[in-house]
This record gives sequence, structure tokens and C-alpha cells, in this order.
Amino acid sequence: MIKDEIKNLLAESAGEIGFDIPEFSVEIPKNRECGDYASNIAMVLVCQTTKNTPMEIAEELVSKIKYGSISDTFKKIEIVSPGFINFFLSKDYLKEEIRNVLKEKESYGSSDKGKGKTMLIDYSGVNIAKPFGIGHLRSTIIGQAIYNLHKFLGYNVIGDNHIGDWGTQFGKLIYAIKNWGYKKKVSEYSVKSLVELYVKFHEEAEEDPDLEREARNWFKKLEEGDAEARKIWKECVKISLKEFDRIYKFLGVKIDLTLGESFYEKMLPGVIEEAIKKGIAANSEGAVIIPFPDDVLPPLLIQKSDGATLYSTRDLATIKYRIKRFKPSKIIYEVGAEQSLYFKQLFWASELFGWGKREDYVHVAHGLMRLKTGKMSTRRGEIIFLEDVLAEATKKAEKIIEEKNPNLKDVEKTAKAIGIGAVKYNGLSGHPTGDIVFDWSKALNLQGNSGPYLQYAYARARNILKKDRRRADVGKKNFENEMEIRLAKKIQEFPFVVEKAAYSYSPNLICSYLFELSKEFNSFYESVPVLKSEGDIAGLRLALIKATSQVIKNGLGLLGISVLENM
Repeated sequence: MIKDEIKNLLAESAGEIGFDIPEFSVEIPKNRECGDYASNIAMVLVCQTTKNTPMEIAEELVSKIKYGSISDTFKKIEIVSPGFINFFLSKDYLKEEIRNVLKEKESYGSSDKGKGKTMLIDYSGVNIAKPFGIGHLRSTIIGQAIYNLHKFLGYNVIGDNHIGDWGTQFGKLIYAIKNWGYKKKVSEYSVKSLVELYVKFHEEAEEDPDLEREARNWFKKLEEGDAEARKIWKECVKISLKEFDRIYKFLGVKIDLTLGESFYEKMLPGVIEEAIKKGIAANSEGAVIIPFPDDVLPPLLIQKSDGATLYSTRDLATIKYRIKRFKPSKIIYEVGAEQSLYFKQLFWASELFGWGKREDYVHVAHGLMRLKTGKMSTRRGEIIFLEDVLAEATKKAEKIIEEKNPNLKDVEKTAKAIGIGAVKYNGLSGHPTGDIVFDWSKALNLQGNSGPYLQYAYARARNILKKDRRRADVGKKNFENEMEIRLAKKIQEFPFVVEKAAYSYSPNLICSYLFELSKEFNSFYESVPVLKSEGDIAGLRLALIKATSQVIKNGLGLLGISVLENM
């Protein structure tokens, strides 16, 4: 990748001068006049000397670069105040990169940088006996995109769907089923009817607070192996998993491993005992807590005074199991931002146990998916089932197809790809930490930054290639105008963006890049003759279009969004 080539050139120059090689950045400048790539190395190196300014260091670094060996790659290297070094790519390099796209196809943008490293990603995490609502969408699709990005970079990636199938909420549900359940077997319930009972419990508990005690008692029975409690619980799990699998299939999501919190139940006493033995836990009014040095964080409660465990206990057991079984270099949690404090406690506690450093764990915190009316709540029954949203998106996409392209074949399949792609892109295009207000007009917009816009750009490129059967070939002819160069430059940025999106856990960077690429492609096609061009220049322009379609396809694939040959 060009970024690595630039870093190596600068590191070699710094070493020749006598500097220690620091951490420095190579980025794509926002302003095109500042080059195609720029580095801040001179401003980092100035900390190692009192004799030179960043500008002087930059000049010395560039003087050490052997231009003869890189003339095919860079048109020029420029130094600008206060010490940035800007690199301008040559036309020859751009042509070669377009050739690489056509040669590597689905592999373009991938690498083996993660080879030999295992990364475990905890995502989706839908709770048993609760709906797969639109609020669960972001963890599912952001987690899957992070998974795809790291796999694309050569990591051994394990996706773990850590489902909530244990805890006091099951005491509430068991009580509700026994007292207000329908006159039928639990196995005949649907997830929606389980949700209705859960909501009813909270409504009744507002009038009768003693119900909370009843719920805790039933969960204690469940923990202790009570036959009736276990039977009801198992049926609820079975109903939910069947429903979740159906939604995952509809979304096109496949997670490697699904283990509920209950899987770790037998390990919990061992975790508590280990915490006490290692001296990292303490008794507090009959409960067991893990305090942190200098009370920097609130203590982590791992056992209640009545002997009951918590999800913190189960999460610690989960970490211990994952480390033993998979030996991951990192464990990523794609979970809502409201859990940020808890994950700081959990990661520090893991370090105290001796299970790696806090830096080995990452919490990718996503914001809420909101409705225009506000936050959703299962307890109050204010939820929107994801299945209903996906069905509605497909329906709306069908209407758009009827208006725009009534003769299109296979409308149902196309509408499904557009509708689901629109919903996914709407949840991925913003930075993970930001809240998203779900808006149909934005999600299904064919003109703005949306999934359908990118799918349409791909379909448009493919249709041009179908119309013009001449060979898409870089050939010997060089770029003739600025629009060709701009599109080529945008295409070659893809590997850089993939790596940056993966290492910053930000799939939204792929979204932004694909939107910019699609706009660049549309501008190119509207201003540069392709079908009417001749000879080598026709082959070069068709190669640009083919490369564009390939990169859009690769990028959307990383986001879990289907491409369409016709729209």
C-alpha cells in the first residue's frame, strides 16, 4: 500500500539523519492542493532536537529520499509550513493502481497485516424473550462490518453473539407466564406474546412493588435448578433463538458463535473464588466487590448479599473462557454507549485478574437508534420490531421501483436488496458513537448519501460496461483530463480507507468514502465522453468505470450491503 511506502521512505530518511523512528502519521489531506498524502513526521521529530525547526527537518528528510527510485510513484514531494511533507502521485502510479483493481478484483483493498492474530468481536447480543427491535440493529450491523473489515485485513476473526438469557428479567417473565399466561404450552408462545407479558409485569409492578421480590425469588429458583423454572426458561430460549435466526438470515448476517450468559453459569463460583484468592475482591455488607486503586472507578459488584450473581460475574467468566479457548490478541465489544463506565470497570478488573492489559479490550460504543418520538423502551412496550422495519423498507423500495423503472425484472428481490441496504446504511453511515434518528426519507433517498444511491452508482457503471463491449484496458495511453485523474485518485484511496476504518472501528469511513467515490464517478461520466471515445482512451476510461464498480462492490460487501446489476 502507498501509505506504507511513504512511511518506509520517511523512516529510512529519519534513520539516516540519526533520529529515533517515532510514531507518525500519513493521511489523505482534505484539500487536494496539499497533495494526495501528507505526513507530520517533521513536527514529531522536532521533539528530539533543539537545533532545527520542523521546516528544516522536513527539508533534510526530503533531501535524503532518492528521487530516481520513486519517480514512477510520485510526481513531486513538497514541503509546506509548519512542516508538512506532501506527496503527489504520478499518472503512471495511478494507471498501475487501476490495473491492480482489475487484476485483484474482490481482493483489492485487502492485506495480510492481521495474519497470525486472532480478534474476537462480541456483537448483536439480543436478549432472550425480548424483541429483535430496531434498537438492536446498530450493534448487529456495526459489529458485522468491523468483523468483515478485520477479516479483509487477514485477521482470524471470531464473531460471538453473547445473548442475554440469564438474570432477574427471567424471574419476571416466569412469574408473568405463571400468573397471566395464556392457556397454552409455553412452546406455543411467540416472542411478541413474551414481550406483552414482560410489559404487563412492569405495569403491575408499578402498582404492587412486591412483585419485584417475587421476580427475584423466581430467578433464584432458576439459578438453583428448580425444574419448573428451568423448563419455562428453556422454552423461552428456544422460541427466541428460532426468531433471531430468521431475522439474521433476512439481514444477511451470520455470526460464528452464539453462547448465552447461562453457558458460563457453572464457572461463576470459580471466578468469585479466584477474585478472593488473588486479593482483588473484598466483602462489602455481605456482597463481593472488586475495588479499584485510589477509587478511580466505582467498585464492580460481582456477587449480591443474597448470593446471586450479576452480569458482571458472567462477563468475567466469559472473558476467562474466551482467553483460554481462542487466545485473542484483542476482544472487541460492540455495545451501546450507555455501558461505557461498566466496560472500563470490566476491562480493569480483567487486568487485575491477570487476563491481559486493559488495552487488549476495546469497547466500540454506539449511540441509540431513535425514533422521531424519542427513545424506545421494552418495559413500556414502546418498541419497533426490526422485522417490521425491514418489511416496510422493502415495500417502500417496491414503490420507488414502480415509479422509476416499472419494466424491471425480479422486483421483489431488487426491492429487498434496496430496502435492507437502505436500513443498514442508515445505521452505519454516522459515527458509531452518535445517535441516529431513523428517517425513511433519508434512508431511501436516491440522490443523497444513502445505500440506494451507492447501489445505483454501481448499477449505472455496470450498465455502461454492458452497453460498451470494448475491452476495459489501461493500455499505454495516459490520462487526458482532470476528471480522469480525480476519479483514479479516489479509487486508489480504498486500501487506505479500509485500514483506517478497521483500526479505528469506524465503518462510517467506508460509507463516506463510497459516497465520495460515487459522486466522483457520476461527475466523471457526465463530463467525459466514454461511449463516444475511441482507441486506447476508450479502453482507459472503461477501465476507470470497471475499477469504480469493483471498488463500490468491495466496499458495500464490507458493509454487508448487496450490489445490484440493474435498478
